[in-house]
Amino acid sequence: VSTVPPQPDQLFSNPEKLKGLSKSVPSFLQEEASSTSDVLETDTASESSYSLGRIKKSPSSLTNLSGSSGMASLSSVSGSLMSVYSGDFGNVDVKGNIQFAIDYVEQLNELHIFICQCKDLAVADVKRQRSDPYVKTYLLPEKYKLGKRKTSVKKKTFNPVYNEILRYKIEKDLLKNQSLNISVWHNDTFGRNSFLGEVELDLGTWDWNDKSNKQINWFPLKPRTSTMALELENRGEMKLALKYVPQPTGGKKTLSTGEVHIWVKECHDLPPLRGNRLNSFIKCTILPDTSRKSRQKTRTVAKTTNPVFNHTMVYDGFRPEDLKEACIELTVWDHNKLANHFLGGLRIGLGTGRSYGTTVDWMDSTSDESALWEKMINLPNTWVEDTIPLRMLMVAKLTK
Repeated sequence: VSTVPPQPDQLFSNPEKLKGLSKSVPSFLQEEASSTSDVLETDTASESSYSLGRIKKSPSSLTNLSGSSGMASLSSVSGSLMSVYSGDFGNVDVKGNIQFAIDYVEQLNELHIFICQCKDLAVADVKRQRSDPYVKTYLLPEKYKLGKRKTSVKKKTFNPVYNEILRYKIEKDLLKNQSLNISVWHNDTFGRNSFLGEVELDLGTWDWNDKSNKQINWFPLKPRTSTMALELENRGEMKLALKYVPQPTGGKKTLSTGEVHIWVKECHDLPPLRGNRLNSFIKCTILPDTSRKSRQKTRTVAKTTNPVFNHTMVYDGFRPEDLKEACIELTVWDHNKLANHFLGGLRIGLGTGRSYGTTVDWMDSTSDESALWEKMINLPNTWVEDTIPLRMLMVAKLTK
C-alpha cells in the first residue's frame, strides 16, 4: 500500500476556489489527454489522506449558483436518476405549456436557453395530488457530447417559475446539425421520475437574426419522447461497496480521524465507443480536495463493456463531521493512446448542494448515491454495497 502525505490545510481556505472546483468544461469536451504521470501511477491499492481547511461562511461565497458557472446553470448536470432507469414515460397524460427563449451569444460562443416558467402541468403524483417539476435540455444528436442541462426542482406546484439560464459552449456553425430537446419532469424522491412533456426545436432552420425568435414565447408540451434523448441517458452502471472506519488501529493516525474505504467491484453495460473494444479504468477524487496527489485510479481492463476491477482505495483523515461535507467522485474512462474518453460517473455524498458552508455545483448526488453514503455513515466498520447507474458529470478539475 502506497501512502500519500496530507495536503496543506490552507488549500481550501478560500470559498471562491471551492466554488470553482466544478466549473471545468465537461470532461467529454476535454477528452483528457493521457499524461506521463498517468502512465506512471501505480495500479495497486493505494492510500491517500483527506485534509481540508474549514471554510468560513462569507458574503462573497453566497452567490447565485445559476450564474456561477460559464457552462451550466443551477443543476445543469444531474440531480436525478437517469431517465432510462427511472423514467416513467407512459403514466402521466401530458398537458400544459412551457415558456422559454433561446439566443446565441457570439462573444461567449454559447447557446443560452432562458427557462422562464411552466403552467397547468399534469399531476404526476396522483396519490398526493402534486408535481415537483424541473426542466431538462439536450442538444441532439450526441455527436458533440455536450450532455444535458437541468434547472432546479420546484416542489408542490403545477405552475413552476424558474427564470434560469442553461448554457451550452458550442460553435454557432455546429448548431446547424442540432435539435434542441426541452423536457419537463416530475422529480420523485425514490428516483421514479415522471415525464410531463417536451418541446423539440430544429436549430438547423432557426433564424438567429429574427428578433421575434429571441422573445420569450409559450410552447405547448407534447407527449412523445425523443428516442435520441432516451438513448443518451444509458451510460451503464457501477457495482461498489463503501466502509467508514472511525478509528483505525495502528500507525500514526490520531484517534479523532478515520478512513473511508472504496471497493470498486465492476461495471455493467458501459457505452461502447468503438464496438466492444473498450479499455476502461476508474478514477477517484474526494471533493473538495482536487489535488493531483489525492487522485487514485484502478488498472485498465481491456476489451469489454463489463469490466471487473475488484479494486479497493483507502482515504484517511476523515473526522465524522467531514463525512457531511465531502463527496466521492468516481469517473469511468476509456483509455486510448491519444486521449482518454469520459464514459460516465458517480458522485457519492449527501447531495446537499453545500460544502463547509459554501454553495457548490458538485454536491449533486442522486437519491441512490446519497442513500449509499448515508448507509455508510450509519453503519461504521461495515461494508455497504449497491449497483448505481452512471451519469454525465461536470468533472471537477484537478489542481496541482
